[in-house]
Amino acid sequence: MGDTVQMHFSTVDYVIFVVLLVASAGIGLYYAFSGGRQRTTQEFLLADRSMRCLPVSLSLLATFQSAVAILGAPSEIYTYGTQYWFLGCSYFLGLLIPAHIFIPVFYRLRLSSAYEYLELRFSKSVRICGTVTFIFQMVIYMGVVLYAPALALNAVTGFDLWGAVLAMGLVCTLYTALGGLKAVIWTDVFQTIVMFAGQLAVIVVGTHQAGGIAEVWRKAQNGSRIAGLDLNPDPLERHTFWTLGVGGVFLMLALYGVNQAQVQRYLSSRTEKEAIMSCYAVFPCQQVVLTLGCLMGLVMYARYGEESPLDQGYVTTNDQMVLYLVMDVLRDLPGLPGLFVACLFSGALSTISSAFNSLATVTMEDLIKPHVPAMTEARATLLSKMLALAYGLVCLAMAYIASLMGSVLQAALSIFGMVGGPLLGLFCLGMFFPWANSTGALVGLASGLVMAFWIGIGSFVSRMSLSALPVINATIIPDVGNMTTAVMTTLTTTKPRPSGVQALYSLSYMWYSAHNSATVVVVGLVVSFLTGPWKEKDLNPGTVYPVLGNLLFFLPQRYREKLCCVTPLEDKSKDLDRQPYRMAQKESNGVACTKEEDKLREEEGERVTAQPTCNLAHTLQETAL
Repeated sequence: MGDTVQMHFSTVDYVIFVVLLVASAGIGLYYAFSGGRQRTTQEFLLADRSMRCLPVSLSLLATFQSAVAILGAPSEIYTYGTQYWFLGCSYFLGLLIPAHIFIPVFYRLRLSSAYEYLELRFSKSVRICGTVTFIFQMVIYMGVVLYAPALALNAVTGFDLWGAVLAMGLVCTLYTALGGLKAVIWTDVFQTIVMFAGQLAVIVVGTHQAGGIAEVWRKAQNGSRIAGLDLNPDPLERHTFWTLGVGGVFLMLALYGVNQAQVQRYLSSRTEKEAIMSCYAVFPCQQVVLTLGCLMGLVMYARYGEESPLDQGYVTTNDQMVLYLVMDVLRDLPGLPGLFVACLFSGALSTISSAFNSLATVTMEDLIKPHVPAMTEARATLLSKMLALAYGLVCLAMAYIASLMGSVLQAALSIFGMVGGPLLGLFCLGMFFPWANSTGALVGLASGLVMAFWIGIGSFVSRMSLSALPVINATIIPDVGNMTTAVMTTLTTTKPRPSGVQALYSLSYMWYSAHNSATVVVVGLVVSFLTGPWKEKDLNPGTVYPVLGNLLFFLPQRYREKLCCVTPLEDKSKDLDRQPYRMAQKESNGVACTKEEDKLREEEGERVTAQPTCNLAHTLQETAL
């Protein structure tokens, strides 16, 4: 087990790894030279709104549950036990709410960028602030996802670090810039299958070598790694049922509800129904991914017990333990280590390509097109491809910075909590509170971001000062790498409970998203009431979901109207001639509509305007909600 600190790939492993990169690039080239050849922004950024449920759902899954989950979840289970498994409880509401609230609003507005919604609901300045915040979030996240698997691979196998980073970055940039969203989604499907195969290979072989699944479970129980239901409501506890099951819901909403990379997939679906079904299909897939990660952690514990490769000095961080396990378990089976590394890099490729595509989309739709209305379709498409290429190069630069972020799982989730949380709050403020105005939205977003970075940076500094104490052995505090002060039980039993600002710094990273989104909503509402709340007639139709109107159904109509609870999504005209609401549609320099789309919507039972909707400078599309 420990006779070699660094293991090496066989020729077969290298071949499998190269085949993965070539196949991914091949899919991109195929879509670059087939079909519409990515000649329009509609095809390049939204796959002609023609995608079916299954590929969209697998792409949704691969985008954020890939290299992060493969590397992070097993080492989390090995170190702390199976409490992390309860994150699966958050998936239900975390996917149900986007399916029935966010998707209908975004899809019926026929958007290209989620941040177009912010202009329709608030103002152009709110849209730009939301877009810039998203770009900042994704650029940092890309660096984590690209660098972490390459570093782990280098540490365990001696695989050239920057060779792996450049190979992934350049292949990913190639097929994203050439093949557009279709290539991204179909490579995600291929890469998801490779991910499942690689994880299953390790679990099956590792379980067999440990003496069977019963023996794995027995060793985990004896080592106190099988966690029960921890109902401790303390938000400072790193992982409890409430932290994972409730705090995780807000994290999932930030990922699957309002993140452009996911919203873009919903919008690429052929129909709204298929978009909703793809969200439902992610639920069992998410549970499978979580279960595979947890089983790998248990297999790791059954093999090493308390003598972890980290303690033995074979690896330097928690994230490298998974690859050490793979090379150790599969060393006598040529090809399988290569399959797992292909699985790991598939996860990274699927995430990064999604980021490139979504970043190109928001930059094009939110920052360039509104200021260059006369741009031709051909030039817009070329510029979109160049943007995807440019973000690919930025990603390679960010990979260097990512080496300072520590554990990939918690670093990634912390980034989404710190930046994704305020964005979630901004969308919730607009979608659920009709009286929120543009000033409230801007001040709320700024407050949420300030709060997020105050807690994040403060807790990072606090953790670093704690780890610098001379009385603490380096093996007692693992490299948790997120912005929380998580320490082993041996320390927490003697350490007094934090109070005041230190308590805020000790907040579990799983609560970041909930805390920061709540800050945006509360501050946004207070500022809106102080500066003059908007009335229902001030709002664009279709931009507010009638959650308050539904909750206060027992009030008479006149009181609900005074409270601004009869929102634009309710069909108030049905008592007149039963005409559905007209929803705001984008300028003609946005993504072009097609006759096929109108025909498709007619088949779905929706009414369309008598004129071709795309030939109007500023049209209103009729859809019944």
